[in-house]
Amino acid sequence: MHGAHTFLLALTVVLGVAAVTTVLFQRLRQPVVLGYILAGLIVGPYVPVPLVADREIVQTLSELGVILLMFALGLEFSLRKLVQVGPTAGVTAVVQSSIMVWLGFVAGRAFGWTVLESVFAGAIVAMSSTTIIAKAFDDLRVRGPLRDLVVGVLLVEDLFAILFMAVLTAVATGAGVSPGELGATLGRLGAFLAVLLGGGMLLVPRAVRYIRRRGSDETLLVGSLGLCFGFAWLALAAGYSVALGAFIAGSLVAESGEAHAVEELVRPVRDLFAAIFFVSVGMLIDPALVARHWVAVVVFIGLVVAGKSAAVGLGAFLTGNGVRTSVQTGMSLAQIGEFSFILAALGTSLGATREFLYPVAVAVSAVTTLTTPWLIQASGPAATWIERKLPSRLQTLVSLYGSWLEQLRSAPDRHTLGTRLRAVAVALLVDAVAVVAITIGASVGAPRATRRIAETLGAGPDTARWILFAAATLLAAPFLVGLVRNGRRLGLALASTALPEGAAGRPDLAAAPRRALLAVVQLAATMAVLLPVLAITQPFLPGVPGVAVVLAVLGVLGIGFWRSAAELQGHVRAGAQVIVEALARQASGDGAGGAHPTAPPERTDGLERIRAMFPGIGEPTPVRLREGSPGAGHSLSELGVRGRTGATVLAISRAGASVMVPSAAEVLRPGDVLVLAGAHEAVDAARDLLGAEPFAPGHADAREDRAG
Repeated sequence: MHGAHTFLLALTVVLGVAAVTTVLFQRLRQPVVLGYILAGLIVGPYVPVPLVADREIVQTLSELGVILLMFALGLEFSLRKLVQVGPTAGVTAVVQSSIMVWLGFVAGRAFGWTVLESVFAGAIVAMSSTTIIAKAFDDLRVRGPLRDLVVGVLLVEDLFAILFMAVLTAVATGAGVSPGELGATLGRLGAFLAVLLGGGMLLVPRAVRYIRRRGSDETLLVGSLGLCFGFAWLALAAGYSVALGAFIAGSLVAESGEAHAVEELVRPVRDLFAAIFFVSVGMLIDPALVARHWVAVVVFIGLVVAGKSAAVGLGAFLTGNGVRTSVQTGMSLAQIGEFSFILAALGTSLGATREFLYPVAVAVSAVTTLTTPWLIQASGPAATWIERKLPSRLQTLVSLYGSWLEQLRSAPDRHTLGTRLRAVAVALLVDAVAVVAITIGASVGAPRATRRIAETLGAGPDTARWILFAAATLLAAPFLVGLVRNGRRLGLALASTALPEGAAGRPDLAAAPRRALLAVVQLAATMAVLLPVLAITQPFLPGVPGVAVVLAVLGVLGIGFWRSAAELQGHVRAGAQVIVEALARQASGDGAGGAHPTAPPERTDGLERIRAMFPGIGEPTPVRLREGSPGAGHSLSELGVRGRTGATVLAISRAGASVMVPSAAEVLRPGDVLVLAGAHEAVDAARDLLGAEPFAPGHADAREDRAG
C-alpha cells in the first residue's frame, strides 16, 4: 500500500504542476513542451521547492511516453514512406553524424578531456531527439515532406546510436573492435529488423483490419496498444531501444489502412505519458552542476544548434532537397535527447568518462529542447533569407536537380543502373575501409614501428616518426584517389542515365546539365564517404593531417562544382532567351494576325523544339498571372516560389521588357507570362501558389494583354 501511495503522490505532483506550467505557457503563446520541462525542474530534487516527485516512478512512466510517442510517429510513417525517403535520409544522417562526431571530439580535446571522453562527447552530440521533435511537430502541426525527411533521418540516427553503444562498450572495456565483431553487430541488427518487419507485415495489418471489422473502438485501442508494447518489449529483449520497436509497430499498423482511426484513439493516452516524459527531462537538470561546467555547456549548446543545423542542411541539400526543406530539416534537428543520455550514462558506468559528462549532456539537451520549437518556427523565415542570399547559379542548379532526379527515376535502363551503382558502392566501401585500416594500424603500431625504423636506419625518434607517417600516407594514397574516382564513376553513371548523350556526330546539347549533375553527385558521394572516414580516424591522428586531406579533396571538388553551376547558368539563360522569343512570336500570332487556339503545328510546337534544344532544364511550362492572382504584386522571394515548391522561374515575358532568369527581388505583375521549370510536382505546386493559369499561345486575351 505504501508503494501505491508513493505512486499516486508522484503522479499527482507531476500532473498538477505540469497543468499549471502548461496553462501559463499557453497564455504566453509558447510551446507546451517548455512548460513540461519547467515543471520537471520544479518537482525535481535540485530546486528548493517543497514539491518533490519520486524520480524512479516518473522515469518509469516516462518510458511509456517514449513508446507511445514513437508508436504515434510510426502511424504517420508507413514502410512505403520509409523506402521512399530512405536513401535521402540515410546520406543526410551519415553526413550529419560524421560532422558532429568530429566536432564533438575536437571540442572535447580542446577542453583537455581524454581521448575516450572526447569520443563519447562526439557520439553524444551526434544524436538528435526523436521524442522532442515528434512532440514539437505535433504542437506546431508540421506535416508533409519535411516531416517525412526529418523522421527518416531520426530513424537512421537511432540505428547509428545502437551501433555506437556496441562499439563504445567494446572500446571502453578494452576488448577492442575487430572487423568480425563489428560485422556480427551489424548482422544481428539486420537480422532482428528483417524478422520483425517480415513477420510483422504478415500478421499485424491483417490483425488490425480484423479487429476493426469485428470489434469496437475500445478493442481497436487495446489491440493496437498491445501490439505497440509487444514490439517495444521485443526490441528491448533483443538489446535495442524500446523506441525502435514502438516505431516499427506503428509503421506496421499503418500498413493496415486504419492508421487514422488508431491515431485518434491513441492520442489522449500518448499526450498524457508524453507530458510525463518531458517532466522527467526537466527533473534531470542540476543547476549547480550546470553552473560548475557552464563553459562546456555553452560551447556544446552552440555546437549542437549551429553544427547540426549546418550539417543536416548540407546533407539534405546534397541529396537533392531544396534550400527551404534543407534549412528547415537542419534547424528541426538541432538538439540532443534520450539517446545522448544513454550514451553519457554508459560512459560513466563503464568508467570511460568522468561524472561531469552526464550533467553536461543533460543541460545541453534541456536548453536545446527549449530552443527546438523556436528554431522550427524560425526555420521558414531563415530559409527565405538564405535563399535570397544564395548565389543565383546555386539556386538554378538546386531547382533543376529535382527534374533530373525525376528523369532518372523514369529512365528505361534504371534496373541495369542499379547493378552498376552497387558495384561502385562496394568499391567505395573497400577504399574507405582500407584508408581506415591503414590509419588505425599505423597509429596503434607506431611505437613498435618507430623503434624498428630508428634501429634499422640509425635515425632519431622524430625522423623515424616522419618516415612512418610518409609510408602510411603513400600506402593510403591509392585508396584516397580511388575514393575520388569511384565518386566520379557514380556521378557519371547517374548523369548519363538521367541526361543521355545525343547521337554521334551531333552537338551534345545536354553537356552542361550533365556536368552539373556529375559535380553534385561526385561531391555528395565523396563527402558521404570521406566524412565518416575522418570521424573514425580522428582519434588516431595528430589533428591537422586528416582534416587537411579532407578539406583539400572537398575543396578541389567544390571548385569543379562551382564552375559547372556557372556553366549551367549560362545554358539556362540561353534557353530562357529562346523561350521568351518563342512566346512573343506565338502570342502575336507570328505576324499572321488573329491566330486561333488551334494554331498550325509549326507555331504551337515551339516549346517542344526548345526542350529538345535545351535538355536538362526540365519541362519549361508557361503560365499566366491574371488580375487578382495571389502572386501579382509580390516579389519571388516574398512568395518563396523556389523554396516552397522546388520549381524555378526561368523567364518572365511581359509587355515592354522580358526578364531572363529573374532574381529573387523581381516583382510579378498581372499579365506576366512566367516560364516555370522543375519536376512536374514542383511546377504544379508553383502554379497553385501563384494562382496562375495555363498559358495558351495565340489566344486572344494573351495578345491583348501583351499589346496593352
